[in-house]
Amino acid sequence: MRISLNWLKELVDFTATPQELAATLTMAGFEVEDIEDRRTWAQGVVVGKVLDCQPHPNADKLRVCHVDIGQKTPLNIVCGAANARADIYVPIATVGTHLPNVNLTIRPAKLRGVPSEGMICSLAELGLEKESSGIHIFESDLKLGSDVRPLLGLDDVILDITATANRADALSMVGIAREVAALTGATLKLPEVPEIMVEGLKSRGALEKAASGLMLKIEESQACPAYIGTVIEQVKIAPSPAWLQQRLTAAGVRPINNVVDVTNYVLLEWGQPLHAFDRDRLLGIAGTEDKSSKPLTIGVRFAASGETLKTLDGQSRTLQPQTLLITANNQPVALAGVMGGEETEVHADTQNLVLEAALFEPVAIRRSARSVGLRTEASSRYERGVNFAELEVACRRALGMLVELAGGVLVEQKIADARPNQSAWSRSIALRLDRVNQILGPIVLGDDVGELQPPDINRIITALGCKIDNSKDEKVWQVTVPPYRYRDLEREIDLIEEIARLYGYDNFCDDLPQETEAGYLSIDQELTRKLREVFRAAGLTELVQYSLVKPGGDKQIALANPLFAEYSALRTDLISGLMDAFQYNLEQGNGALNGFEIGRIFFCDEDGLMEADAIAGILGGDRTVGRFPRGGREQPMSWFEAKGVLEGAFRRLNLAVEYQPDRRDPRLHPGRTASLWVQGNRLGTFGQLHPQLRQERGLPDAVYAFELDLDVLLDSLDGEENLTPAFRPYSTFPASDRDIAFFAPTQISVAEFERAISKAAGTLLESVEVFDEYRGENVPTGQRSLAFRIVYRASDRTLTDADIEPVHQKVREALVDKFNVNLRS
Repeated sequence: MRISLNWLKELVDFTATPQELAATLTMAGFEVEDIEDRRTWAQGVVVGKVLDCQPHPNADKLRVCHVDIGQKTPLNIVCGAANARADIYVPIATVGTHLPNVNLTIRPAKLRGVPSEGMICSLAELGLEKESSGIHIFESDLKLGSDVRPLLGLDDVILDITATANRADALSMVGIAREVAALTGATLKLPEVPEIMVEGLKSRGALEKAASGLMLKIEESQACPAYIGTVIEQVKIAPSPAWLQQRLTAAGVRPINNVVDVTNYVLLEWGQPLHAFDRDRLLGIAGTEDKSSKPLTIGVRFAASGETLKTLDGQSRTLQPQTLLITANNQPVALAGVMGGEETEVHADTQNLVLEAALFEPVAIRRSARSVGLRTEASSRYERGVNFAELEVACRRALGMLVELAGGVLVEQKIADARPNQSAWSRSIALRLDRVNQILGPIVLGDDVGELQPPDINRIITALGCKIDNSKDEKVWQVTVPPYRYRDLEREIDLIEEIARLYGYDNFCDDLPQETEAGYLSIDQELTRKLREVFRAAGLTELVQYSLVKPGGDKQIALANPLFAEYSALRTDLISGLMDAFQYNLEQGNGALNGFEIGRIFFCDEDGLMEADAIAGILGGDRTVGRFPRGGREQPMSWFEAKGVLEGAFRRLNLAVEYQPDRRDPRLHPGRTASLWVQGNRLGTFGQLHPQLRQERGLPDAVYAFELDLDVLLDSLDGEENLTPAFRPYSTFPASDRDIAFFAPTQISVAEFERAISKAAGTLLESVEVFDEYRGENVPTGQRSLAFRIVYRASDRTLTDADIEPVHQKVREALVDKFNVNLRS
């Protein structure tokens, strides 16, 4: 928000320089992004009177002016403005003046042979307009040679302040004035707000009993807790006075006319958005031509789907059910709390008004503004929360200015008020001195340190506008929060933050602890880094994708306030995103994607909302180097090759993972999918994508995916043998291998056979590997032929047949006894 220091000085009596005030506000949490010193824009520019204006002898578009600036002799100035003429008062930039907005320093010069001793300025050259059609002309007689800066509002300094989201009160001059008063101890001088008068009646009850030409119908009282509608007649639309235009311009608001400018002025002063409707246009839209026969009913409701409204910016907007509307006899006339409608705007011929002063619920306005893609000065204040207690004050302030500046006559006022009782507009919070010092720590007291004392607390809390009651205990206060800070001062910790802010963060001790230690990674962080290295070494590219996805899953968690419909739910797995990435790479001509991702997934179950970490990958395409021997043709990756990539990663992690048949994931091939197990815990799933899914997405035949539970994986890796690997020497003695083949039921997995062989072979076993599987002719129904190669080795001798045969026989017997296999060798 842009803060005019001239305006601010009328509200709070401070003496600090602009730089000192900017530093104070920044240290208090209100970042001053820019200091705009307008006093430098027209330094050396004075009031002059054009005595005569003659055509230039050598140029058709130039004029030679004699200008009196109160010196002994008039200045001779060459001017090219079309509106230059005699007997006008104008701003004159004298010789030596620097105009920073056009980066021009005035020097004596000759223009087409005629000397020029200054420049007659336009508002663009003085920085008040982007473009000007001619020189600026003052409307009244002025003292010659006087400084033009007070006349043009250039004797001001503007602070561009950014307020935090919780400080809705700081989006107003009154709010900043209260803050400056609390920080500096200066006296606060809030503007006087007159009592409004309707046909000579002063009381609120009299206002409500006046003429019955206006009615209110608030269908959504939760979204609109309070609404004040006031009818004003005999308004004369005209430009606002110079002081009002200058204040609006300084705040970055374009002056329009006296009525609209008053509503903008009150918005800036009190932070309360207002809107003025042309009453006659409202009656036309409402279908009430005879004003006496049917009252005008102003309503507040949500839009029906498909309704449209043309707003003040000239855009015709299609409304959504969450769009909050102001209506006239149920016809939309404005976006509540956002922007008015074009058909009911105040124009040059407006004579009668309906002034709206209302409170709207922040969430309702936020959703409404988002639904139409519009954010305004009004909506930004309503979204943060407008002060409940000062609605009437702002309304009376605006009505008083409309009577004074537009000559309006207040005819009627109606109020719909569903706000809670005034006792609920403030709250009482217990504040403990011990807790304050515990949170904030010691303070600097000269060369010593100390703690905040009760007088410090009393002074700061009182400066905030709070009331204090500590009659029972000097170290515990009951603090009553003022209504204008009701939304952000809710707990004791909020008051402690305010104490730190106002006392000054730089007044607290900032010594570091005496003993410090270097940072380190946790075990999980180290292991996660190792996982990334292992999967990258396996040839997979690491991917990072959004946690937000399209809605539609069974266990998905939907967002309450999504930014876009495409990102309105949280992902329940990583494989879906990897398939999208795989498909996108193919469509872009980048070939098959071999990648992995480590991320968080979210889901709903019986225990409520849950989240977990996972690691997933996708494989596909030809992994071989060079296709020349195959005539440039790709060789699809087989299931065993994809499984080998995953097993290679597990081998580097020193994990023994078992594969069991699995059919639970409908996205994977039911006959080529396995669940992965480690140390008796389910680790995840690996398999080939289902043919139907691949066909729908246009993917190659051989695409494989896996997803692992990261917590289970980290728990398995968090062992001494993985964290501190032990060296195992190679045996210098040769190995001896034996093959064993047998018929076995198809429902028994290879992993079960390997477990039984390992247990039976004992310490002599070095490795066991399946090398053949056959189903078909000469194999019994429901069975398959399996062949394993078993390698035996000892570390201290060369094994003989006498060493191996008893062990190998034990393996045969174990397979027969446990699985009832038919041995073929």
